[in-house]
Amino acid sequence: MFGRQVALTGALIAAAWVLPASAQEQQAESCLPQGIFARPDYTSVEPLPDGRVTFRLCAPDADNVRVTSNDLDPWIPGGFGGGERGLALTHDASGLWSGTTELPIPADTYRYNFEVNGARVPDPMAVTFSRERSGINSTFEMLGEAGAFQTFHEDVPHGTVSIVQYVSSTLGAMREAYVYTPPGYMNGSESYPVLYLVHGAGDSAHSWTSVGRAHYILDNLLAEGTAEEMIIVMPFGHTPDRPGANMLANTDFGSDLIDDLIPHIDANFRTIANAEHRAMAGLSMGGAHTLNFGLPRPDLFGEVGIFSMGLGMGGPEQVSAFEEANADGLAARAASAEPVYLAMGVDDFLYGTVAPTRELFERHGIAHHYNESDGGHTWINWRRYLHDFLPRLFR
Repeated sequence: MFGRQVALTGALIAAAWVLPASAQEQQAESCLPQGIFARPDYTSVEPLPDGRVTFRLCAPDADNVRVTSNDLDPWIPGGFGGGERGLALTHDASGLWSGTTELPIPADTYRYNFEVNGARVPDPMAVTFSRERSGINSTFEMLGEAGAFQTFHEDVPHGTVSIVQYVSSTLGAMREAYVYTPPGYMNGSESYPVLYLVHGAGDSAHSWTSVGRAHYILDNLLAEGTAEEMIIVMPFGHTPDRPGANMLANTDFGSDLIDDLIPHIDANFRTIANAEHRAMAGLSMGGAHTLNFGLPRPDLFGEVGIFSMGLGMGGPEQVSAFEEANADGLAARAASAEPVYLAMGVDDFLYGTVAPTRELFERHGIAHHYNESDGGHTWINWRRYLHDFLPRLFR
């Protein structure tokens, strides 16, 4: 009896050694990391020498994986107009999915995510991200001369980006803004002009730095000596939902900006707190905010910039209503020495608003500079509009 127990025990011990080895052998066939502190052994975004990009994701249990992006069409189809959406990936025996774009991707910064079995997920191997109004995108940068204006350069002095939280008395909510201060601000005593720079619909206060690269764009312009030192305040353009609220003509945003955020910034940063040294600009929804709360208020904002937005989406009645509501402000803007900056891409779905907006400026004697570019409603354009706009400020 005793001999049988010994034999049985020996067999169990042998099996105990065999099973882990078998499990390890199975794990070794998977792209998943092997051990508690192990890292996945692959690169999720790999630019190739010819400019194409290979994307990878380890997902052994997935049935369908693709890369999706609102920034990469046509290199990765956006699916507009009923076409296929995203870049479909294929997998190897380890469960590592991969795929390469057919066309080279130009030098710039892009947002992307993976779609796994229909669910959108950020890249778990990414190190840079961009927050939306809700949710998050992974980001990557394609380096190159065409995108150098918005790239971090080691030999250039860099400003600081701070996250500011404040309580909005008009909204009864805590709000946040991202604030860029120029190189030397932290150790100095000088006061600076301020640009209030607003993102578009669906994005967040994080967007103008995380994907718009506003801080690097100004760093590089300052190093070239082509822009004035300034503070850039990037507020959250969305406000808490309420019945009847209008996302574009959002009076809640205007009240928060004027009654809460500007006083908070002037009280906590070294600003030159007058209209001559305060500007406002925005893209898309942020451009609508600028039209509504910046353009008619030259007493608050001496200079304004409107990117990819205009009047007339709702027909001539919208333009007439805007003129009637802002008659005094438009007259005051006409007396301003600084031209309004307006920029639009010829392929932008809002391109039809350019003519009604420029006609309104001309009717009211408002000087303006119009920048018409290629392309559409994209961050590729908005970064370049900002790069063109910033050197015009506070001269």
